[in-house]
Amino acid sequence: MGLQDFSEVFSVILKIFTTSTHEARAVIWGISGRGRAMKKDVLAGGLIVLLLASATACSAMANPAADNAAIRALAQRQETAWNRHDAKAYAALFTADCDVVNVVGNWWSGRAELERKLTTAYASTFRHSTLTFTNVQMRFLTPEFAIAHLRWAMTGAEMPAGQPQPRQGIQTLVVRKQAGEWLIDAFQNTNTVPEG
Repeated sequence: MGLQDFSEVFSVILKIFTTSTHEARAVIWGISGRGRAMKKDVLAGGLIVLLLASATACSAMANPAADNAAIRALAQRQETAWNRHDAKAYAALFTADCDVVNVVGNWWSGRAELERKLTTAYASTFRHSTLTFTNVQMRFLTPEFAIAHLRWAMTGAEMPAGQPQPRQGIQTLVVRKQAGEWLIDAFQNTNTVPEG
């Protein structure tokens, strides 16, 4: 089966998934004039596409326990970098093009801006702060993406007048696996108050 045939087979497979059963049967049985040969090519091509998709998904999620542990380790490194007030180490846990919405609603784009803003914050507002994660939960969306929720507690923050003290909250993270390493791609931090 040549490239032209494979392209035709893929086109037929796409038609099968987007048409009714009767129309799909007509496509398979050879409206193109190739009859049984076309049916055989379509079935072989479809099987190849399904096998490739299955192999890719299985190999990418070959070890979900390891990915789970890696994301938990990412959370631990985040806590450690925060408590050392190390903006460079903290920012290194994020993708280069990350989006970060901090606890007071400021939106920062990219690792470089995150590092710059945290350098300033660690010299003032958060210079005595200590962050502790009390719960980490995650859900995988694909083999390369997961959502994680990190419940946290903080002491020592010195917020400007009129801003809420960050004592406890939840971070919502979208984490992405790049070159075998899990990094934070999107980050939303929210103060919480006890439900009443």
